Amino acid sequence: MWGMLAHVGGILLGWIAPLIVWLMYKDRDEFVRRHAVHALNFQILLFISMMVSALLSIILIGLLLLPIVWILGLVFSIMAGIAANKGEEYKYPINVSFVK
Repeated sequence: MWGMLAHVGGILLGWIAPLIVWLMYKDRDEFVRRHAVHALNFQILLFISMMVSALLSIILIGLLLLPIVWILGLVFSIMAGIAANKGEEYKYPINVSFVK
């Protein structure tokens, strides 16, 4: 359940939800820790992408990128949450390892 909340919580709270789950479970449950780290890395990348898109709104391309980034973040987070709930591993298609 906590692995799922790390992913789905990011939809509402951004990188804060997976960070809280990671801090709570990093030394207790390897499965939850892995999911929390993947979710945290994805949410950090999503935050950076949203900020870049917002800056690019000045030249109008960001207005196209913002909804695309938001929808991809929503879809990938839900897919990851479903996989975690089933006890399966999930790797985001686009991810950078900020936290290991």
